[in-house]
Order: sequence, then structure tokens, then C-alpha cells
Amino acid sequence: MITPAFELTQDPDFLTVKIRVPYARASEFDIYFEGEDFKFYAKPYFLRQLTLPGRIVEDGREKASYNTDEGTFTIQLPKEVPGQYFEGLDMLTSLLAPKKSRSAKPLVEEIAASAELSEENEEEFDWEMEQIPYEESTPSLQHPYGFGNLRSGVFQRLQDELSDVIDIKDPDQTPAEERRRKRLAAEAAKFEPDHYLADFFEDEAIKHLLKYKPWWIDAHKKMTALQGESHQEHDSPAFVIFSEEEREQMRKFTNKSYLLDKRSRQHAYLGLIDILLAYCYEICVNEGDKNVESSWNIRKLSATLCWLESFSSIHDVLVSFGRRVLCYPLYRHFGLVTRAFSDTVMILQLGKAAVLKCLLDIHKIFMESDPAYILNDLFITDYCIWIQKVKSKKLAALCESLQKTPLSKSHMGLELEELEAAAVLVQEEEKALKAAGTVSKQQLLCSESETSDSEESSSTSSSETESSDSDEQESSTSEDGEINSFQGTLQEERTAPLIDCNGLRQGTDTSAVEVGDGKSKVSLQSTAPPGKLVEELEMQIHSAMRLSEQSEGLATAGCISQEREESPVPKPDRFSEDAAGKGNFLEVSPKPNPLLFLCSTNEDED
Repeated sequence: MITPAFELTQDPDFLTVKIRVPYARASEFDIYFEGEDFKFYAKPYFLRQLTLPGRIVEDGREKASYNTDEGTFTIQLPKEVPGQYFEGLDMLTSLLAPKKSRSAKPLVEEIAASAELSEENEEEFDWEMEQIPYEESTPSLQHPYGFGNLRSGVFQRLQDELSDVIDIKDPDQTPAEERRRKRLAAEAAKFEPDHYLADFFEDEAIKHLLKYKPWWIDAHKKMTALQGESHQEHDSPAFVIFSEEEREQMRKFTNKSYLLDKRSRQHAYLGLIDILLAYCYEICVNEGDKNVESSWNIRKLSATLCWLESFSSIHDVLVSFGRRVLCYPLYRHFGLVTRAFSDTVMILQLGKAAVLKCLLDIHKIFMESDPAYILNDLFITDYCIWIQKVKSKKLAALCESLQKTPLSKSHMGLELEELEAAAVLVQEEEKALKAAGTVSKQQLLCSESETSDSEESSSTSSSETESSDSDEQESSTSEDGEINSFQGTLQEERTAPLIDCNGLRQGTDTSAVEVGDGKSKVSLQSTAPPGKLVEELEMQIHSAMRLSEQSEGLATAGCISQEREESPVPKPDRFSEDAAGKGNFLEVSPKPNPLLFLCSTNEDED
């Protein structure tokens, strides 16, 4: 016989059972329901027994229909108490009746389990584990682990897969206290301050990841809005929808009960928080996508899975998860720890349907990863079955205690705040050094600019000096040209025949007189006949030579240039007449070595 796929829904008056039976004969089917029991048969499908969370009644309002296209039966069953809410209709594994056994042992277990459940329902749950002094155990005794610490001796048969699944060696011979000590030592050795500070300061990728919104955020908003309107406090299956694949997973689980004492139940609840925290981190950093690292992230961040840890308080769970996030994965930021914490609170507030959906996803991830499937046998499968039978008020109390538990960086024991403060100081010092280097560079540039400006100024002044020297040289050259031109004129006068004032030609005999200052020489030729004019000319020449020697003395003393600036050089005139009307030798230029001669005729000779 084949167990068919089925799902249950409800409204205030009816419970609806939808059963998918393709290839079945619609004309041959049987339905039985009474009180909390429901059975269905349509060859080759057989739904042997469903144990419903509420009572139904046969009063003539029941209905059944068959959709040939979809191959589904839809059966509506009246509720015995109209308006009653049936809790846990999506917990399909818990609805399936456990298989009967002919031995007496399962029956005894069921009775003991019922007693444990009744005790759990009556007493208030204390989430702080009772502390028991550590005692040395017998080396030959195997220490338990797994869900509710119900397993032992598993890894003795799986030594090859041990190192790829968990971090502890020989867990069967390692007590819980020693596991904890080894775990804390391994985390302290693995912590890398540089990696942590790099993610702390360069957090662009972290901020992007924190913006991701998984499915439970929208579901939690809808539930909160609905509770605000109707003021109801119950599970919200309408906001947590299971896929057909997830339903098939639940149908494949074997329904069973677990004999857990108070201490084992504590371990089971606290281990559930630890596993959910690791799962929330994985969903956040991969933004809901699965990859080859998904299995590693979940089992590495959960000390329950990786070190077979048994926690004694919620605070220990949070500290362990926070330390492992800061030591092992790619993104090591405390913001991811707080984000996983808030996501876990939301999942617990949504109820066991949301918790089961997360556990089913973890089960699928581990099933597809070799050899992580061992963790399904040790933990996840049992959690998927057990959570379906947990009372919602227990999850609500667990969620409330989780919300009240403080978590900060100082609790991690890794000196995070001191590292951050030291890194901030180093950054400030680097900024100060950079600022000082910038100022020094600017000062260097300014000094170089001033040096270049002074060099340009000196070069400009030297060029001006050279220009003035060249101007003086050109002026001297022009003056020498004028003197040479005047000498040429005198030469022409020498070679030309002299004519006296009466227009008569003079004699051709001449006498040459040389007058010079060492730089230039002037040859002066006069007429041959001696007379008053020659005597007068000699006197004028001697006077001019004395004036020239005085001018050279002044030039040597450095006063020539000042006199040239204060009194401009007058242009020489050829003739000048004094009051007596006599022709005299005119002014001599104050420049070095000028000789100006002027010939005039005497009015008496006329």
C-alpha cells in the first residue's frame, strides 16, 4: 500500500482533508472518521490513520468530491465544536499514527512518554540549567550526544567520516566539560584580529547582506498586523506555507515519541536555538541561495552540531554562536550575529510551523552533502519529528526568554572593543601624519616656488644689466660713429682746397696736428701760412685737451653716468657767437673722449 499525499485546512465550522490519489478508482474508496480519528482507502492508496488535533462529528453536513483532472479527493468534515481552532494541521508527521508493534517494549515507552508529556505540560519551564559539580567519569563509559543526548557509540563505527563532520576527536570518550574546554581553546586560537578589523572597517559588503529580507520577515509582519487587529495569540499556519517537497519530507518521517527527562529537554530546546542561529546566518550571507558552503556554514557555526555541545543556558548559546561567527566564516562581523539573533526570535514567534520549515531546509541541505547526512541521523530528523509535537506555549516561553537575554561584544571574550579602540587610534594617527606630510609638501613647494621666483628675478636683473650695458655699448658705438663721421668731414676739409674769406684759393701746404685720448685720433690740417688763426687754433686745441683730461678723471671716479642722467648731452653746434660777436670753440661733450672742433672766421679778417 502507498501512503498518499495529503493536506489539512480548516475554517470555523469544517475541517477539510485533501488527498491526492492519481490512477485510483474513484468508484472504489472508503472513508472512516470518528472523534479524532480519520482513515481513507482507495486502492492502491491507504491512509491508515490520522490523529486529529480536534474532534469531528458525522451530522449530515459532511461532503466529499473527486477532481478527475487533478486526481484529488476533497473531504469536508464538520467540527464537533464550531469555531474551535485545530492547532498543528500542517504537522503531517505528528498526525500520522505510529506503527504498532507486537513487542511490549514500545508500549512501555509510549506510557513513559505520555507521563513525560503530561509533566511537561503541567510544570513551568525553567530555561536556566541546574548546575551540577563536575565529576571525573570512568574512562570506559561512553558519553552520549545527539538529539536529547540519546545517542552514543556512533562515531566508533564512522571513524573515516568523523573529521569531515565534527571538530572533536573521539567524542564517545570525551565528557561534556572537556568538549567545552577544547572548543573554547580552538576558538581562541582561530580568532584573527586582522580579519575581524578588516570586516569592521570595510563593511560595505556586510551592509549589503544585512539588507536581505528572508521569507519570515514578511510573514512576521503579517502575523503582527493580524494579531493587532484580532488580539489572538495562536499559531499562524496561513503565513507559513509548506511546499509539496516539504510535505513529502514530512510524510517520509516515522512518527515516534521521545523519552526525555527535564535535563534532556533543556538540551533539546537550547540546541534548537543554536541550530536556528547558524541557519539564519547562512540564509543572510548567501541571500537565500544554497551553495557548496551552505552545509559547512551551518554545522561549523553551531557548536551543537560541530562539537556535540550540551548547553546549560541561553546566554551560553548566544556567546558560543557569536564567537564562532567571529572566528570561522568568510564574513566576521558582529552585525551578522545580532541579525541572526533577531531572525531567530522572529522564527520562534511565528510558531512551530516556521521552525519546522527551517529544519526541513537544513535536513535537505545535509542530505545533499556528503558526509553531513550523519548529522541528520543524529539531530535534524529527530528535531523535525519532535518539534511537531511541542506545545506552542513552550516555544513562546522560549522566545520570550531569548529576547530578554543580553548580548554584546564584551560577552565574546575576544577583547573586541579594545581592538576597535586601538584601531581607531591608529587611524587617527595615520590621518594626522598624512595631514602633516601634506603641509610639509606644500611648504616645500612654496619654498621651491620662492627660490625659482628669486632666480627669475636675479636673471631678469642680470638681463637688464646686460641690456643696459649693451645699450651703453651701442650708444658709445653710435658716438664713435659720429666722431668718425666728423673726422671724415675734417678729412674732406683737409683735402679740399682752402678758400679764404675773400673767395681766394689758399696754399696747398698744410700742417697736421693729432689730438687723441688713447681711443681715437683726429688729424687736423690747417692752412700753410702761419698767422693769427693758427695761433688761436693751437690755444683752442690745448684748452680742449685739458677739458678731455678732466673728463677722464671724472669718469674714473664713477660720476660720469650720474652727470649723464642729470643733464642730457646737448647736441653740438658748429658755431656760437658770444656778445662780442667773436667765434669761439663751443662746449665739449661730458662723455669720455669727445672732441668737438669748430672753425669760425673772424669778422676783422673780413
